[in-house]
Amino acid sequence: MKQKFMKHALQIAYDNVEKRNGGPFGAVVVKDNKIVGKGTNVVTTTNDPSAHAEISAIRDACMHLNDYQLTGCEIYTSCEPCPMCLGAIYWARPKAVYYFNTREEAAKIGFDDQYIYDQIAMNIEDRKLLMKKLDLNSDKLPFQLWEQTTDKVEY
Repeated sequence: MKQKFMKHALQIAYDNVEKRNGGPFGAVVVKDNKIVGKGTNVVTTTNDPSAHAEISAIRDACMHLNDYQLTGCEIYTSCEPCPMCLGAIYWARPKAVYYFNTREEAAKIGFDDQYIYDQIAMNIEDRKLLMKKLDLNSDKLPFQLWEQTTDKVEY
């Protein structure tokens, strides 16, 4: 079964390139041996840098499952997830991720995420992108309100 789902992820990645919809990436989310979500990379056609295949598949699956988590699901993706997708995958909490191409293979065709992996590992003050905490005097602090809210949905 796993090979069938991986072939599906590879096919939608292939079709995505053939149709010129975006990069060579495809992903499917599977629950109980059924595809519940699909996604391709549509970064350039939607002008959305977050529109990676895994993110799109997670969004599609969550919409179809009517849930914000992918409990009991597996993700099949044409390539090892980038740092952004990996973060989203951890937040979605599937039980497994299966990938075909490695990040090293992706780098060979121009999709090099190593820079981002390296930046994440650095101390904030050493990163190339300025990231600085700003303090304000405010009586509307969302963290305080969240902490005091008793009927919140925790995730």
